[in-house]
Amino acid sequence: MSRSPESGSPWSPVTADDLGLALQLAVEVLRGADSAAWDGRAGPLEWDCWETVEHLSDDLFAYAVQLGPTTPPVDGEVPIVWESCRPGGPETTVHADRAAGPAGLLQVLEASGALLIAMVRTTSPQTRAYHVFGVSDPEGFAAMGIVETLVHTYDLAQGLGLVWNPPAELCSRVLVRLFPHAPSSTDPWSTLLWATGRAELPGHPRLGTWRWDGTPRA
Repeated sequence: MSRSPESGSPWSPVTADDLGLALQLAVEVLRGADSAAWDGRAGPLEWDCWETVEHLSDDLFAYAVQLGPTTPPVDGEVPIVWESCRPGGPETTVHADRAAGPAGLLQVLEASGALLIAMVRTTSPQTRAYHVFGVSDPEGFAAMGIVETLVHTYDLAQGLGLVWNPPAELCSRVLVRLFPHAPSSTDPWSTLLWATGRAELPGHPRLGTWRWDGTPRA
């Protein structure tokens, strides 16, 4: 079935509730990880699992901050300093206290996600803000946050030995919103992994580079 809204198939805009669901499901899965596994590499990434959650938390925090000013910037990022804790590690603003353990790390993820959820709920749909892939709107930032959550939880699940299968409907909505040229008759989760360079998709070459299209649709 096509995921295009023009085709008459089930479709609705991406919402703050969708982002909340993605985060809730991700945190529930990640809570099942062995505490000794967090120093291992997160799937195909160069970062360990702890750093990957910090990176995801930072993504969500940064998207919320980008929507925050009275007049959000459309030509650059809000000037917050990003720093890496080690050579080769992710540059982030958000760093979790390792003394708090995995439970504290996931609390940081939930808190960062809550900031973006709140901003998406309370910011005018007409608001526009900068992203490196193009100026977007609150719905676009919600969709970006969902994609970051779904695919980085996939990376983490590989490193932590967990099973992660997010809802097809959630994947479908972000594909329509951010990847309008992705195949529309394939399994939504497999297609999202393909669209973000993480998997092969029958009949389509694996992507060496990728990007989403956050252009406002309204």
